[in-house]
Amino acid sequence: MQRITLAKSAGFCFGVNRAVNLLEELVKKNRNVCTLGPIIHNPQVIKHFEDKGVRIINGPDECKDGDLIVVRTHGIPKDMMEDVKSISPNYCNATCPFVTKIHKIVSENSTSENVTLIAGDKSHPEVIGIRSYCNGKSFVFNSEKELDEIIENQPDLSKNGLILVSQTTFSTKIFEKCVKKIKMVYTNAVIFDTICCATEERQKEAAALSLTNDAMVIIGGRQSSNTAKLKSVCEANCPTFLIETAAELQDIDLSRFHSVGVTAGASTPDSIIKEVLKTMSENEEIKNASTSVEKEEQEKPSGESFADLVDEYIDSSSDQKVVGYVVGVTPTEIQVEIAGRKHAGYIPLDEYSADPNADPQKEVKVGDKLDLIIMKTNDQEGTMMLSKKRYDAAKAWDELSEESDQVVEGTVTGVVGDGKGLFVQYGGIRVFIPASLAKANRSDSLEDMVKTTVKFKIIEVDKKRKRVVGSIRAVAKEERKAAEEKFWAQAEEGQVYHGVVRSLTSYGAFVDLGGVDGMIHISELSWTRIKHPSDVVKVGDTVEVYIKALDRENKKISLGYKKVEDNPWEILKRDYPVGTECEAKIVGLTSFGAFANILPGIDGLIHISEIAHEHIANPAEVLKVGDTVKAKILDIDFDKKRVSLSRKALLDAPVAEEAPAEEEKTETVEE
Repeated sequence: MQRITLAKSAGFCFGVNRAVNLLEELVKKNRNVCTLGPIIHNPQVIKHFEDKGVRIINGPDECKDGDLIVVRTHGIPKDMMEDVKSISPNYCNATCPFVTKIHKIVSENSTSENVTLIAGDKSHPEVIGIRSYCNGKSFVFNSEKELDEIIENQPDLSKNGLILVSQTTFSTKIFEKCVKKIKMVYTNAVIFDTICCATEERQKEAAALSLTNDAMVIIGGRQSSNTAKLKSVCEANCPTFLIETAAELQDIDLSRFHSVGVTAGASTPDSIIKEVLKTMSENEEIKNASTSVEKEEQEKPSGESFADLVDEYIDSSSDQKVVGYVVGVTPTEIQVEIAGRKHAGYIPLDEYSADPNADPQKEVKVGDKLDLIIMKTNDQEGTMMLSKKRYDAAKAWDELSEESDQVVEGTVTGVVGDGKGLFVQYGGIRVFIPASLAKANRSDSLEDMVKTTVKFKIIEVDKKRKRVVGSIRAVAKEERKAAEEKFWAQAEEGQVYHGVVRSLTSYGAFVDLGGVDGMIHISELSWTRIKHPSDVVKVGDTVEVYIKALDRENKKISLGYKKVEDNPWEILKRDYPVGTECEAKIVGLTSFGAFANILPGIDGLIHISEIAHEHIANPAEVLKVGDTVKAKILDIDFDKKRVSLSRKALLDAPVAEEAPAEEEKTETVEE
């Protein structure tokens, strides 16, 4: 690491600085102070005030006599504010002015008729507070996907008007995309850009730093929305590490980066930022001094482990390398006869292989030839302890080169830290593969890769420090490119493939065809209307698809999923000809008839005249939604997708009343 750059906007924003200073002044006056929720989202600042006697309460009812309530920077719901005023009349409002401004915008512009859209995290206290000031319905979205779901599920959303606001710390990049979509869908939308200007500036500066540095360090509370957005902005461009204090730097290896950018959330105190920068600078000085110390340490081997001394001796002495022939295998060791030596040799099982999955009792048989390293000689007993694992490692180090561009294989032995990467065993060498270079697909799980064999490339070798870095993604990228070229060379419309669903959006499913991705549009997933692709397929499903259309210029593939034989209209044509009697479920009533479901996706109309033999004024007199009735198919118009049904045709006609006999009439007249 040669350069450390601190963002100019790092540290307290105006609202946080105002709240912290206000609380400090109250504490100095020896007031009994309690904050309604954490004053800001930074555990170190919270601890600082707790040590000074400041209590955190969850509601005004927890306030004690003589307590002064301080409202947090994120604000509180409207009804809770009314309770605060009545319980603690001398309350202190530390709500950020930018948040208060949103409360006012929403209160003045929302009505019981229109709808308020809020861009933000619905569980965040700031958003909860904003929603309480809405006079009508409100919906919250935290991504484009969630906005798409609202648009799809609420077709009448903008009938009476719509306003849009955002959480002060919302991502400017996502907000801009969502605004563009909202303007296209809702032409009457009134948009208020309520992202704090300091937040916007901080995110833009962080993005710029992440593009010009090899890595980024974000300082701030893990519960802070502001800090989370900074991490999200940066990690799209370079490896990004989120820490709360300087102590966490000891778990992060920054030595492989030439330049590191540093920024901090709006709730991070200057003292913590300075401590982090000081620690990073000290680590840099230690690293720069390590070269001169190494020679001195080599002259003092007493502090090295036995294994280190053996490795060093092996590197300089070819006499330690021998050939052994297996004469026996037991549950604890492998017994060998050493060529050119009188000693009996044995290999402890833990010196057989660095691969944790290796089983010498299955892999080794009597007579096998093994290349070995002498670990220890006992002349009195006439035995030698040997190691195949160390021979393999020494050989691998000799052959290792980051310039070879060779694809090698190794076994994943474990996940590093909290998902930072993988350790892979290759020929006795432990290779580190960062998480960003470990996955062929974003949906892959690092944990699921443990104990599997993977292909990778060596991209960094430091033999002095015994450090090797590899990349699985580099191999996957090349394989995918080769597979893509092969695909486009022979792909034709109509071809059938078996692929794996990699991701879902509101408008379709993306399927990996083995090197290339194609998309099944939501309309192609089912013959019936569905709300979301997840109603039909899930990520990880293996599906049979066919190429519906190819865009060779833009490398886009449209896939078909639903089959012709599953088309409900084809099933109707085959199994339900005119005259067929069937059971149908009433799904809708109108003044002119009832709609009844015959098959999934097909509804037929029972005209009011075909409901009953007797005259009825309204279908609701006889039928209700949910009823199952017997009906006869009178007519099918496949072009217009219409089916005519009759309930009356399957009902017995009413018997007409008989007229009086002629004789009776005559007798009556005579009388």
